[in-house]
Amino acid sequence: MRIALIGLGEVGRVLAEDLVGHDLTAWDVKFGDAESAPIRNAAAVNIRPSPSAEAAVRDAALIVSAVTAANDLAAAEAVAPFIAPGAFYLDLNSASPGQKKASAAAIDGAGGRYVEAAVMSPIEPKRIAAPMLLGGAHAAAFAQIAAPLGFAGLEVYAEEVGKASATKMCRSVVIKGVEALLTESMLAARAYGVEDRVLATLSNLLPSDDWQKLAAYMISRSLEHGERRAEEMREAARTVAESGIAPLMAEATAARQDWAAGFRDALSGETVAGMADAIRARMPVVDISTELREEAPQRKVRA
Repeated sequence: MRIALIGLGEVGRVLAEDLVGHDLTAWDVKFGDAESAPIRNAAAVNIRPSPSAEAAVRDAALIVSAVTAANDLAAAEAVAPFIAPGAFYLDLNSASPGQKKASAAAIDGAGGRYVEAAVMSPIEPKRIAAPMLLGGAHAAAFAQIAAPLGFAGLEVYAEEVGKASATKMCRSVVIKGVEALLTESMLAARAYGVEDRVLATLSNLLPSDDWQKLAAYMISRSLEHGERRAEEMREAARTVAESGIAPLMAEATAARQDWAAGFRDALSGETVAGMADAIRARMPVVDISTELREEAPQRKVRA
């Protein structure tokens, strides 16, 4: 089977490695930069970078879109004029239901078969076999040809495009939100020397075998992948807004995730205390007492 990968970042590379043995092509908007990660990934998986979307998808029976959330629709629109009639287009991107529906219209309108996919776990360790919710009129047909390729975690979830994405995005409000909350809470708690007690008391309401381990893991995810998580949370905010709700928490989470990405080297701290200390050592010293006094009347009104 000829398979075209649109986007050769972290997820695209995993797909290329797991689909070895098939006729693979790839296109990424960063292929023009000889020092970019997609170019390095192409060399690592022995794929010749295609010069354009048209060249990558020509005669492909399956096109897999694994781009950044903000580029979900742009990728579909770049591919649509050149997609082969009846070719499947698997959209793995963490985008809002509105973006997914627009992408589906572009692909289906050009004669392709759009399939929405929501990846419901980190891509590692299951990789191509990670759990995915499928949506759209062509989801069931795609599942039949995808299982032999190694997509072992597929669930045909909805005939309507958007429901799978809404499920993932609403879940992200919680999961990425907890990451952001733990990061902020532990940074403050460490300053007061109470981080161990705070984590210990969380089990009263939120049972966990090891809150120290869980908190360290979740904070590390923000530090390592904060930029990508922030982008996903902006899509989560869009999802919440599309439902008619002001996305106050999703937007705040996006801001904290974006902020955390600037302290990636704090991963070397490993533990909650170690990472918090590494972050705080690099944080600018700010006297917020004046700011708090100035904001106090406004906060009182809002309360």
